[in-house]
Formats: sequence, C-alpha cells, structure tokens
Amino acid sequence: MDVKGVMGSVTFDGEWITITKKEVGQQERQFRIRAADVTGTRLKPATRLFHGYMQFVLPGSAPATEDRGLMAGGRPPQSDPHSLSIRYSANDGAAMLMAAVEQARS
Repeated sequence: MDVKGVMGSVTFDGEWITITKKEVGQQERQFRIRAADVTGTRLKPATRLFHGYMQFVLPGSAPATEDRGLMAGGRPPQSDPHSLSIRYSANDGAAMLMAAVEQARS
C-alpha cells in the first residue's frame, strides 16, 4: 500500500511502515517503523480547505502536538518523523493503510 502525502509518502508492506519525507532544500529522508511496534495510530482526514494527517505513535513517545494557525491547519510539524500531512484526495487510501496497520498490530 502506498499513500502520497504533502512532500512525502507512506508505504506499508504488511510488516514495515516506511515514511519518506522531502523538505524544501533538504535530502529525502526515510523512517522505517515495524507495525508490531506501533502502539497507536491517528488519522485526521483532510478537507477541501485544509490538509489532514496520518500519525503513528511508538512506545515511550507522546504523539506530536498539532500546530495551530492558518498555514498549519492543525497538523503536526513537518519535522515529526512519525507523521505525514495528506491531501483531500488521499483520504480513502490513508484510511485503508491505517486499517491495515491496525490489523497487523493485532
């Protein structure tokens, strides 16, 4: 499964979640998380006006806080390695990916 997000993507192969991010002026970065290590997931669907996000919570770490303001739109900061902002068109794919991760966690 693959979900394209804002300046990145999330891929899930049934065991590993790979978050790839590309910030402006920086090299592409990849973060790999084993689905069995995830303690929680958060999905905030995007609207036509604001981006949403998908986030994976790991043991010993708190979920990243949502930035407030017109430009942030209630999403975690771009620097958070365990989340990715998504567009409205990616809502269905993100929901399916999150359901697959939840199923793999069990």
